[in-house]
Amino acid sequence: MTTQPPPLYRNRDYMLLWSGQVISSLGSAISGVVFPLLILALTNSPAAAGIAGALGSLPYLFLSLPAGALIDRWDRKRVMIICDSGRALAMASIAVALFFNALTIWQIYIVALIEGTLFVFFNIADTAAMPRVVPKAQLPEATGQNHAAQATTGILGPSIGTVLYQTFGRAFPFLLDAISYAVSVVALFFIKTNFQTERTVAPRHLLLEIREGIEWLWNQPLVRFMAFLTGGLNFVNAASGLFVILLAKQMGASDSEIGIIFSIGAVGGIFGSLVGGRIQKRFSFGQVIVTTVWLHIIIFPLYLLAPNIYVLGAFAALNYLGAPIYNVVQFSYRLALIPDQLQGRVNSSFRLLAFGFQPFGAAASGFLIEQFGVTPALLFFAAWQLLFGVLVAFNADVRNAQSLERTPV
Repeated sequence: MTTQPPPLYRNRDYMLLWSGQVISSLGSAISGVVFPLLILALTNSPAAAGIAGALGSLPYLFLSLPAGALIDRWDRKRVMIICDSGRALAMASIAVALFFNALTIWQIYIVALIEGTLFVFFNIADTAAMPRVVPKAQLPEATGQNHAAQATTGILGPSIGTVLYQTFGRAFPFLLDAISYAVSVVALFFIKTNFQTERTVAPRHLLLEIREGIEWLWNQPLVRFMAFLTGGLNFVNAASGLFVILLAKQMGASDSEIGIIFSIGAVGGIFGSLVGGRIQKRFSFGQVIVTTVWLHIIIFPLYLLAPNIYVLGAFAALNYLGAPIYNVVQFSYRLALIPDQLQGRVNSSFRLLAFGFQPFGAAASGFLIEQFGVTPALLFFAAWQLLFGVLVAFNADVRNAQSLERTPV
């Protein structure tokens, strides 16, 4: 007879991990919306904002594969503590430089690169640790709860960040982000669960271990396709924030009103997070993936038709609605399939493809906007998204995927 695991709220270590990430996510949401505003204020260049966004995700291209192999060797919790400590110091350096009126675009670029590098290691370690903290049957629920928390911070963070930016000074949002990373570090120290199983085999050559992760992913047609699909969608996602900011500025929106737009948009994200687990149980993998991808395709070009900031925020909410549902389904499905000893390497291989498109999307958006304007640039990204919508609609592996409960462990 199978014993039902206790509710997630009674899982002490999961709640510590979750609460630390909620506070950290709030800090990131507070500073994240301010970053492009600060760069535009310093340089008046969308291309410079695009470069900063590209540098933040560029480390995935170079570090994802070795990071995954190393995460499977190292103590995952220790890696997460070191990474969030480093990110706290990086964000604090922005606040200090602004306080002394010494901030340059080059420091912003360096901080973006450092933050992105540490995120690679933290994110892979966090993902690999999740099946150790949460039973397989509760992975969709935990994933949905994580996305709900992120969406909630997405509602609060942009409004808080832009108000602080305008009212208390440009340094304050970055100081709060640094503090949020420190809180995450404290929460990690109190977690008792071991984030990996006992390793009985001595580490081998790093390239051989990386190859094992790549081969496992490549031999799983569905997981392989989902990596490319997620990467193609993230090419657009990396650009969408800058489009929203510049369209709002064309409407005459203030910095605080731009924060309101992102907060309205995050309402869609939190709703999607709350229903993601239920949708995963009621509909097939293919139905959910195809529907959420096409929701993005239909909504994204409507940004250009928004007559005011509130409608722009409503379109953003509809656009953000599908992302957590998509992620709950594909993320929990993937984690349930991957053996623990390969979690770091396979997830790093997946993320190389899924996040590797982001720096190109961020850089391309800034360049295209500066050279051709917002409308032609946005239509280019809409056409790119349409291509991936056609691919997913005709992919047999997506349509025929088994439910999570039937997947082998």
